[in-house]
Amino acid sequence: MRIRIFLLTVLTAFVFQSCLKDKMLYTYTIARPVYEQKSVVYANIRSNAPQQVEHPGKIYLYGNYIFLSEVDKGVHIIDNSNPANPVRKAFINIPGNLDIAVKGSTLYADLYTDMVVVDITDPLAARFVRYIPQVFPHRYAGYVMTSDSSRVIVDWIRKDTTVNHSDFLNSNKADMLVFSSSAGGTANQSGAASNPTGVAGSMARVSIVGDYLYCVNNYSLLSFQLNTPTDPQKTATNNVGWNIETIYPFRNKLFIGSSNGMFIYDITNPAVPVREGQFSHARACDPVITDGNYAYVTLRDGTACTGTANQLDVVDVSNMSSPFLLKTYNLTNPHGLAKSGSYLYICDGRDGIKVYDAAAPASLSLKKHITGMNTYDAIAWNDNLLVVAEDGLYQYNISNPVSPVLRSKITVKK
Repeated sequence: MRIRIFLLTVLTAFVFQSCLKDKMLYTYTIARPVYEQKSVVYANIRSNAPQQVEHPGKIYLYGNYIFLSEVDKGVHIIDNSNPANPVRKAFINIPGNLDIAVKGSTLYADLYTDMVVVDITDPLAARFVRYIPQVFPHRYAGYVMTSDSSRVIVDWIRKDTTVNHSDFLNSNKADMLVFSSSAGGTANQSGAASNPTGVAGSMARVSIVGDYLYCVNNYSLLSFQLNTPTDPQKTATNNVGWNIETIYPFRNKLFIGSSNGMFIYDITNPAVPVREGQFSHARACDPVITDGNYAYVTLRDGTACTGTANQLDVVDVSNMSSPFLLKTYNLTNPHGLAKSGSYLYICDGRDGIKVYDAAAPASLSLKKHITGMNTYDAIAWNDNLLVVAEDGLYQYNISNPVSPVLRSKITVKK
């Protein structure tokens, strides 16, 4: 499971009482950031030699290519001309990367707080074009911030250290994170907008509809016009709420997931989204997808959202201005999800993939349960189901929707 670093102080520690001295000894893993000048980071935002996948994150499907985020490191470019034999072709180094979107020959990706624009006219010879500052102003590397805006954290040096407790408390702990020694390491889609920009997973914070790029950060929806794709121009900022997490486009609507609800924005005027509806739910992290009549919202615990729910909410959105809860289904620890035709594919975390017949949303029927993987997000497109899991990227043939057949797997480096 991905470890998300939120600690600036010690959460737990192993305590040892010395037999000879009356001292309390603590064993910590101390992580110190490695900095690089932004000019050097930008120069290396290009297609480098392919790398093995270690911590797979969000996914974007564009033409015959898969763009897979390597959490906080960059983007894998994968040739998926043959889903039974995907080939890693290149790796773009983008520190702090989580999100990806593509329009034509331009890739947009976050670099911690900023958005970078990359020319991928030739995906195997990508080049950095520009950056847009402060698109994600609350995104920092493990909440470590630096007043030097010319540098970027590109890595962490971890070291196990045993110290006298009082010495540690009196030490200078700036620019480092501290963990207990017990902590581990880091941790046609139905209804999707039809355009040449590709398809994102349900966990995305970035989406492209027509000639507009939409981004959500902790509290805002930002709109950018892409008449010149390499030079996005901001047209609007909407204050949505707090703990905004995901965005999903459907026709002329944007469905936005937050830790306590779902928001629907109308983009009939794509430059200036207008809030049309809202649905509130129990506090929990959630992505949302829709088919136009119903929205499917997964809620899960064990996150910074501090919720306790693990469930799927089916919301009737036939009247976008007045959505209402149709039914709730209990799940284990749901994350991302996808829908193809009348079938719903849910990444239920450590409980694998669950396939539901959703022809009657008020009475979903579980048709298939694939176990043995810790799943994160999915894309269903053209009889192909892509699933990001802790141990790799899976692809399934879903020409028979209730009986997915494994086509291939890109395995995570161990």
